[in-house]
Amino acid sequence: MIAVHPSPAAPHLSTLIATAVENVTPVFETTMDKLLKEVQELFEQQLRVDSLLALSKKLQRELKERLQSSPQCMLPSHNYTLPNGQEFGTYLALEVGGSTLRVALVDLDGRNSSRQPLRIRRIVTSTIDSKVRDLRGVAFFDWIAEKVGEMLLADREARDYTQLKEPLPMGIAWSFPIDQTSIRSGNIIGMGKGFHCSIYKGHDLGDLITQACQRANLNIRLDAIVNDSSAAVLSRAYIDPLTRLAVILGTGINAAIHLPISSLHDSKFGRRECPSTPATHVLVNTELSMFGKRAFPTTRWDEYLNAHHILPDYQPMEYLLAGGYMGEIVRLIIAEATETAGLFNSRLPLTLSTPFSLDTHTLAAIEADTYPSLSPSCSNFQDKYLLPVPPTHVEMSFIRQVILSVSRRSQGYFAAAIHALSSLLHESDHATLANGLDHISIGCDGSVINKYPGYMEKSQELLDQLARLDRDRRKRVVLESAGESAVLGAGVAVAMANASDQRMKPDNLQ
Repeated sequence: MIAVHPSPAAPHLSTLIATAVENVTPVFETTMDKLLKEVQELFEQQLRVDSLLALSKKLQRELKERLQSSPQCMLPSHNYTLPNGQEFGTYLALEVGGSTLRVALVDLDGRNSSRQPLRIRRIVTSTIDSKVRDLRGVAFFDWIAEKVGEMLLADREARDYTQLKEPLPMGIAWSFPIDQTSIRSGNIIGMGKGFHCSIYKGHDLGDLITQACQRANLNIRLDAIVNDSSAAVLSRAYIDPLTRLAVILGTGINAAIHLPISSLHDSKFGRRECPSTPATHVLVNTELSMFGKRAFPTTRWDEYLNAHHILPDYQPMEYLLAGGYMGEIVRLIIAEATETAGLFNSRLPLTLSTPFSLDTHTLAAIEADTYPSLSPSCSNFQDKYLLPVPPTHVEMSFIRQVILSVSRRSQGYFAAAIHALSSLLHESDHATLANGLDHISIGCDGSVINKYPGYMEKSQELLDQLARLDRDRRKRVVLESAGESAVLGAGVAVAMANASDQRMKPDNLQ
């Protein structure tokens, strides 16, 4: 056996090789642990209850200011009263949104009914795809009428309604900007990017819908138009008389609140006609998404999102906490971690390089993954985003912790906003609330508030903590699910409109 001894040059060669390897090893600006710690500090430093209470106080001041002056927020509707739970009947209800049309028959059996007081008898959902959005002029409204007709034909009792001499009353939850002129009418302001029926901007929605139904030979009369947040209040209040406000939290956020008319400046009501019966209160569309620019702290990822948004600063609250943006904030952090901390071997998957490619459904699934290995999340993430190999446990743990920080902030900011609204209600309507109400119910609809893991429960905990810390003694605020609120609320709105008409008939005015 021949022994091989290293030459004197060998140690020097080893040093050269080691130096070469060191030179090709990436040198990162930070580590995932350090970046995660920074994310947690930036997103959660304002989530102490005393900090959230301070945020609520700032929002309260902004709410009061916009009750007096803003033409975009705190807009009074044409719904002056809340349902008393004694409205009865079967009504046609429509929900027209950006991506779906839903047509339903809604039954109202009374708040004290032994059956379900408010229910959907039949509902049909149609997708508003690019082909539908491309419809020109009245063709879009004719398409709506066509879908209404199809639903009525599929229901035997509904077919009977259409044969009656009296038209079938209909309510519509309209999710686009509208200058409402009465409970039954309003001029279309716009329908957003992608819709091609904009030539009817400024035309009356009630007339367009009614005429489309007439062309389709449908015996229907449009009796009520509401927006989604007002519909949520009406649907929940029909069941629960303690309801005074409601919130929609899904892709976006909005809320409606029932306030004394005296709390709004006269200019808010424009030249509208006085209601047929003396009114003391009005349902107010807050446009809550537009609040919070001066109240909520932001991070560099929020500021990047806002700066690159098509409408920067337009809906600051929505950009910080709503489902349409939570995923994008997480994606921006992932992109930074890939570049600066070596996540995914410093190669951001192409599927994640597109803005808004990380959706809230994915976030919810990862947050709900309680397996120590996080193997379901690793596998699903690889499949959905076409990674060559699954994320390591360390990588997926980093992503999950980022998601937790983003969702916790969303819950905290949401709780501060709800506390601010309920405080405004207490201050503006103390006399009414003091009369026998042991708490205030808030109707909640939307995919985030009702479906994101633990979101409503954690938000309720924060609201209870805020109430204990707040020195002003107020009624407890209770979040209550108000699913399917748009179509149910449209049904309640049309029932209330018909009940009002009956009260105003000459035979009933004696």
